[in-house]
Order: sequence, then structure tokens, then C-alpha cells
Amino acid sequence: MYKLQVQDDDQDARIWHNVTDDGGQLLTFESESAARAELEKRFPVKTGLEQYGAGRKRTRVIAIYDEDDEDDWPS
Repeated sequence: MYKLQVQDDDQDARIWHNVTDDGGQLLTFESESAARAELEKRFPVKTGLEQYGAGRKRTRVIAIYDEDDEDDWPS
């Protein structure tokens, strides 16, 4: 499972926010490629700037694990 996060506070680059749908629910994806595609769709300017190294990274895809995924955890 994967989720999206965005950093949009110019004063504090340590603050990241989860990306949610219109109803406020956390967006999650089964594959990293699907998550990255949605990230580029929702934040085309930020992801475009990151591709060209213009400024700091402001978007990311995070792998999320639950107790059922214990066998998939990195060692």
C-alpha cells in the first residue's frame, strides 16, 4: 500500500501532509506506479520542478505497512 504526501509550508520544510480525496479520506494505492501517476496528476507543477532539480523536494510517495503485511517489511 502507498500514500501520497506534499510539503507546502515554505517556512518549515519538515512539515508534510497526507493527500486526501474530496471527502477527506486518505488516498491509498495498491502500486507505487499508480501512486506516482496520481501524484503527477494532482501536483503537476511541483513534480515537474522536482524532475528538473528546481528547488527542494515537495512531494513524495510513502509505503505504508500494516500488521498483515509483516512478511513484506524491509529487513
